[in-house]
Amino acid sequence: MNNLTVGGWNPSRDAPYAYYETTGGGMGARPGKHGASAIHNHMTNTLNTPVEALEYAYPFRVRRYEIRRDSGGSGAFNDGIRREIELLHDAHATVLSDRRVHPPYGLRGGDPGQTGQNYLIRDGAREDLPGKVSIELRKGDVIGMETPGGGGIGND
Repeated sequence: MNNLTVGGWNPSRDAPYAYYETTGGGMGARPGKHGASAIHNHMTNTLNTPVEALEYAYPFRVRRYEIRRDSGGSGAFNDGIRREIELLHDAHATVLSDRRVHPPYGLRGGDPGQTGQNYLIRDGAREDLPGKVSIELRKGDVIGMETPGGGGIGND
């Protein structure tokens, strides 16, 4: 799971807000099939919020939203996601994520996927964040998440 919550005051709406998202990742390969890239795997009732809807409703700017190429283990179509959100006003954020230390394992000799990474870009400098963290963000800060790729599978 890769969870991001952000809350604060939205001056353009003169109201508080709370935003919660789950960011997909790479699904591991399985016998006879490749994995799947950039999806919410093994979850239900979870949608991908369009960038335009996010920027309309919240004081954010999506700086980057793309497939994290080559983050999966052997096989194809098991890559994670890279997403960066710039804060247009001060806010508080919490990240709850896994597979930041131990990579998603491969099966039957397949290679593991890459671990995920969370980070903060403040005044042009990148600071890596742990898998679970709660931080105060300032206007102009960018919070980024690179989700893990899925593990590969060896020969049957």
